[in-house]
Amino acid sequence: MAIVESRNLTKIYKMGAAEVRALQGIDLVVERGEFLSVMGRSGSGKSTLLNLLGCLDRPTEGIIYLDGLEVTSLPKRRLPRIRREKVGFVFQQFNLLPSLTALENVMLPLRYSGVGKREGRRRAQALLEEVGLGDRMTHRPTEMSGGEQQRVAAARALINNPAIVLADEPTGELDTHTAGEIIGLLHELNERDGQTFIIVTHDPLVAESTDRTIYLQDGMIVREKRRQRVNGYLRAEQTSDVSKTSEV
Repeated sequence: MAIVESRNLTKIYKMGAAEVRALQGIDLVVERGEFLSVMGRSGSGKSTLLNLLGCLDRPTEGIIYLDGLEVTSLPKRRLPRIRREKVGFVFQQFNLLPSLTALENVMLPLRYSGVGKREGRRRAQALLEEVGLGDRMTHRPTEMSGGEQQRVAAARALINNPAIVLADEPTGELDTHTAGEIIGLLHELNERDGQTFIIVTHDPLVAESTDRTIYLQDGMIVREKRRQRVNGYLRAEQTSDVSKTSEV
């Protein structure tokens, strides 16, 4: 069952008298529980796609269905609630508030969700335990390593049990070893809880660890690669060209 679907997704930015076509007719279906990566050169449309799927921006043309809801025609005032309830975000720069502890940062998205403080604390504590930070709950970001901060960010993204988690270069600020640990953690959450992840990355090693990779070029999906799991490991690969555009 599809958790995200886009049809003819198009985004055009006005740059004075010129137009920049950031996305050009993207058709994409993401199944519930899928672990998907998005690759492409800078300017290919990766971040624009993520922003549209996460309801941070509106398309110029096209339709997006998120968890069965058509979100592109919703009034702007309803989008914050959609983001809060259905989307979790993990960013390259972590985006943690330096004055708050790890526990307080994870609880932050619950501020406007109607969840009581006691229940919110219970959820946040459970998630921090789940990501291996049970002994770091009272630490602030400046007292934590980059990998620990990204684990806090992952827990924060999951606190509202969102339909999808969107990760924009989640390993971009980390060394190779720590990056592997973070991707391993996201895999574990995906496999154990069935959480859906869409990860924008420049790292081929990250992409190769996902079930499917779509490749963007000039705002279009030009290629995709699917992988099958054999005894818990990603082994078989199948690549297909989506358009006649040359490969990235």
